[in-house]
Amino acid sequence: MRKLLLAAMLATASLTTVAPTTMAAYAASETVRAPVPVHYRTENIDGIDVFYREAGPADAPVVLLLHGFPTSSHMFRNLIPLLADRYRVIAPDYPGYGQSASPDRSKYKYTFAAAADIVDKLMSKLDAKSYAMYVMDYGAPVGYRLALKHPERVTGLIIQNGNAYEEGLKTFWDPIKTYWSDGSTKSREALAGLVMLETTKFQYTDGMEDVSRISPDNWVHDQALLDRPGNKDIQLDMLYDYRTNVPLYPDFQNFFRERKPPTLIVWGKNDFIFPEDGAHPYLKDLPDAEVHILNSGHFILEEKLDVAAPLINDFLDREVAKH
Repeated sequence: MRKLLLAAMLATASLTTVAPTTMAAYAASETVRAPVPVHYRTENIDGIDVFYREAGPADAPVVLLLHGFPTSSHMFRNLIPLLADRYRVIAPDYPGYGQSASPDRSKYKYTFAAAADIVDKLMSKLDAKSYAMYVMDYGAPVGYRLALKHPERVTGLIIQNGNAYEEGLKTFWDPIKTYWSDGSTKSREALAGLVMLETTKFQYTDGMEDVSRISPDNWVHDQALLDRPGNKDIQLDMLYDYRTNVPLYPDFQNFFRERKPPTLIVWGKNDFIFPEDGAHPYLKDLPDAEVHILNSGHFILEEKLDVAAPLINDFLDREVAKH
């Protein structure tokens, strides 16, 4: 009998010590926010299926994420959930990129004007009447062209290695400028290496402080899309058309001066493609811009998301949340 009583007492003691621990763990788990779901959608714009990622409350201020080369909205996959608890985040793929359709070049002209027009129509279709823009690489001229069309809609700018000044077009651009000047087949084919795996990997790894933080999935994903039939020529068309952005730089700069959108500049200082030289001229026209130069390369969200995301959230909370 004594053994039975002792066993019962030990069992009771065990329950009284385990239960509070279990309840505390459960209570703590209640304070952890669940991840914000991301939706993967497609809209037909002018007969072209345009893919976009969307997350966040439908009635929240909009943040438009505009990707660079050679990637897509995939570059924002880790940032989107970190913004979407308080903002409606929209990240489209331009035609010829990511999961958007790639119409034949004989039926669709791959230009920055066309990309900006597609994004403009998509935002109208999604009833996004105003938005802050995160612009990077190709996303800068796409976004700035959009701003020229609807300056009143832009509530803020987050600029990450995206150019609007000739000071930022350095050594990398020399062979591209040759193609701009002569438009020859020889100069075009000389750029073919820019869509090869070695260059795609270079864009993700060059200038990074800690390459071990860069997932190889990035260049495997991007290269698979670059290697689709016909995509090489789409990319070379876009490289040739980039020349049309440079004459618009004064117009972009005038937009900055006249509208003075709240601006955050977060730049990878070791970027060979869009070097730090392109970051500081913004201050001529946006003297109140916040500037953070990070020890990183072209795709800072792959290495420095833990640094960039808090800066972006803080900026949006102070400058954009009121819109």
